[in-house]
Amino acid sequence: MKVFELYRKNVTVRTSRADRRKRRISVMLTGIITVLFMCEAGRLFPVYGETNTSEKIKEAEELKKITEEQKQAVDDMKEDLADQRDELQSYLSTLNGELAQISDNLEELEEQIAVKEAEVLKVQEELAGARAAEDEQYSLMKSRIKHIYEKGGGSFLSRLAGITSYTDLLSKAEYIGKLEEYDQRLIGELIAIRKEIEEKEEKLARELNELMIIQEQSEQEQEKVTSLVASTSGSLAAANGALSAAELEQEAYEKELREQEKNLSELKKQLAAEQAMSAKAAKMSWRDVSQVPYDGSDRDLLAALIYCEAGAEPYTGQVAVGAVVINRMRSAAYPNTMVGVIYQRGQFSPVASGRLATRLTLGATESCYRAADEAMSGVTPVGNCLYFRRATPQINGQIIGNHVFY
Repeated sequence: MKVFELYRKNVTVRTSRADRRKRRISVMLTGIITVLFMCEAGRLFPVYGETNTSEKIKEAEELKKITEEQKQAVDDMKEDLADQRDELQSYLSTLNGELAQISDNLEELEEQIAVKEAEVLKVQEELAGARAAEDEQYSLMKSRIKHIYEKGGGSFLSRLAGITSYTDLLSKAEYIGKLEEYDQRLIGELIAIRKEIEEKEEKLARELNELMIIQEQSEQEQEKVTSLVASTSGSLAAANGALSAAELEQEAYEKELREQEKNLSELKKQLAAEQAMSAKAAKMSWRDVSQVPYDGSDRDLLAALIYCEAGAEPYTGQVAVGAVVINRMRSAAYPNTMVGVIYQRGQFSPVASGRLATRLTLGATESCYRAADEAMSGVTPVGNCLYFRRATPQINGQIIGNHVFY
């Protein structure tokens, strides 16, 4: 049947779909490895200090690229699932058509079998009647023969002796011959009728058997197609479920991309603001360190920030972090107080994370206090640098320990 050819066709995996699946797996593995590497890198190389906005943009662009590739993988998967769904729907429609046709054929076969069984029953009744008529005629013939030869109590020879003339003899002989001829003809006709009915019965029995074989085959095919319909319906439901999940995942990636694009746009704005600030600071006047005012709590505040940003760095690096804060206080582009510089929005991550407040409560180490004292006295191993971050090849500047100052 065509349905089984369609089944073999629909279970064949297409090369293009396999290629898209391989590409999807590759992209997802790449994304996972990238994320794991970034996490491991962060663990092996702790980040002290502020992440440069340029680096943030680069990282955001890399993440956006990974997200776009992962979304493309989901798009490919969704396309595959849509193709599978369409194929399954088409296949299911064909199967349902085949099943309906088989059901119609079975109904027609059942009607034909009922008609054939009725015909067989009728022929069996006719055959029984023909056999009865044949038996009856045979009995009548025997009775007549007996009557001819044993009429009354006399014998056949005595009846012959009673014939008085040749004409009477011929008349009796002719009568007996015609009677015998009639009986033979009638018996022959009845036998022919009986044989004809028997042949008809055999033919009807063969036809009935053939119909029942076809019915059995159709019922078996109906079971197979019904099983295929059930399995295909299950596969279609699974494909629809997977497609719905892919659509949700696609929406999630689209939302994530919108957020990443928004974040990237904000970072670019922040970079532009930093560049403008650096340019502005370069053109504006710088106060001498002797002109920088300090509050009584500034020493504790600066030591705590140095601990949070460079507690594990060399001592020179700790002094350098303190010098960046003092440089900002000296520049007319930044607030002129310690509190204003350190708590300026979006400048030092320990402020936002709450680490600075905790360290202020616990106090800093002796080296951090000494570094704060040196920086506040005007010592600066990094000149007039206003920024620092974890050292990377992309940032040109003065490297001290794990930091680059610029």
